[in-house]
Amino acid sequence: MPSGSERTDDAPSRGSPDPDEEARVLLLMRSGRDRDLVAEVLGDRFRVEGATDAAALDSGFDCCVLDAHAFGRVDEEIDRRRERAEPVFLPFVLLAQDAGSETARDPWEHVDDVVELPVRQAALRSRIANLVERRRTALRLADRERRLGAAVEELRQKDRAMDEAPVGVALAEPGTGNNPLTYVNEEFERLTGYGPEMLGKDCRFLQGEDTDPETAAAVREAIDDERPVSADILNYRANGQKFWNRITVAPIRDENGDVIRFVGFQTDITDRKIRERRLEVMSRVLNHNLRNKMNLIEGYTDLLRRDLDEEQRRKSLDVIGETTDDLMRIAEAVRTIDHTLSKRESTEAAVELRDRLSELLSRIADRYPDATFDLSLPDDDRLPVNVVGLETAIEEGVENAVKHNDAPEPTVWIRVERGDEGWVEIEIEDDGPGIPDHETHVLERGETSLKHADRLGIWLMYWVVSKAGGEFSVTPSETGGTLLRMAVPAHP
Repeated sequence: MPSGSERTDDAPSRGSPDPDEEARVLLLMRSGRDRDLVAEVLGDRFRVEGATDAAALDSGFDCCVLDAHAFGRVDEEIDRRRERAEPVFLPFVLLAQDAGSETARDPWEHVDDVVELPVRQAALRSRIANLVERRRTALRLADRERRLGAAVEELRQKDRAMDEAPVGVALAEPGTGNNPLTYVNEEFERLTGYGPEMLGKDCRFLQGEDTDPETAAAVREAIDDERPVSADILNYRANGQKFWNRITVAPIRDENGDVIRFVGFQTDITDRKIRERRLEVMSRVLNHNLRNKMNLIEGYTDLLRRDLDEEQRRKSLDVIGETTDDLMRIAEAVRTIDHTLSKRESTEAAVELRDRLSELLSRIADRYPDATFDLSLPDDDRLPVNVVGLETAIEEGVENAVKHNDAPEPTVWIRVERGDEGWVEIEIEDDGPGIPDHETHVLERGETSLKHADRLGIWLMYWVVSKAGGEFSVTPSETGGTLLRMAVPAHP
């Protein structure tokens, strides 16, 4: 008899039977000469196990042979045992002198073969063998279906994992100078704005005017050399919005080592890039401006300790006061930048820029009553926008245009227009002295030191626009002053 640790069911999850494993036949018969004879007939081909208790039906076997006495006791248990074995075939055979007279019910409702005794040994062996072979074939088919189902489910889970991955995933075919896309996941579509319509095209469509050609060339060289590569690169979404993309591309090889695919991962790192630049600029503020101004305060404080006349003392105190005010302005500028850029993307209703600009100019006009502000807006457009910090950036630009204009009645023109594909374009122009080139070139070229804390306002505008993926520029105006341009998607 098989022990409780042996196979007790026929579920295909148990795996495919070993073709060389000996089939097991259970003889559920009374002890005696008949069972011994059947065991002898089948024993040279199968592993035969005898039992009299119906509990033996819970064991593992490939065919069960019953006598009439056992069948009368376990016919219902046979049905339940068959149900547990489904969908795998599990045969039962009844040995009976006269099947019609020895059983109360039709045996064919419960068993797969009825062998009337006496029967020749070869015939009995052959009939049992046929049933066992059907059983073994059914097990193999069930196991193959299970394996196929598991493989399909594994592929489905892998596809789902790629589809729902929190990073952009793209697959491309290898090629010379061109690697057409064959797959992009949902995050790639959300990140770039491009979807299945770009399949068959090389991923270079993400590059644009401000994409660094050296970085792009290094990535292309690695792909052509079939090497993994990672890089931070400025890319463009389908609507023209800029974003910093951390890309990783790796070749996928077959068993022969040949590249059959390239897999690429994309992550938006725009916020990280802005934070890095902010730390760089703030570090230079602390290292240069604060140090110089503190040295200035310290120097004039030393002068005050000497025996100076009234005019010299007044001059020293004025310089200390002005320098202290400069330090306070730096601190306030840093606080404003940190507060503005630390805000998360708005999930609330868009701000109506038309109303906000009217309120903003009213506040600035109260602070600078001698200045003239000319606001131009598109007709019948509330200008809803979701750009974080845009109102602060506009206020910074307008106020700086007045503060740095020594004219008795400075003028500032603010123009807002609708651009293509949901973009908003803002211009701030003044008739002041203009901004020196060296103070604006640092936005693209980097800098070695900050000489004027007021330039932090330009950095604030630049970072707000960059965070939204827009375009920012500072150029001389036709009036001889400065023209600031900010173009941003209304809903980044």
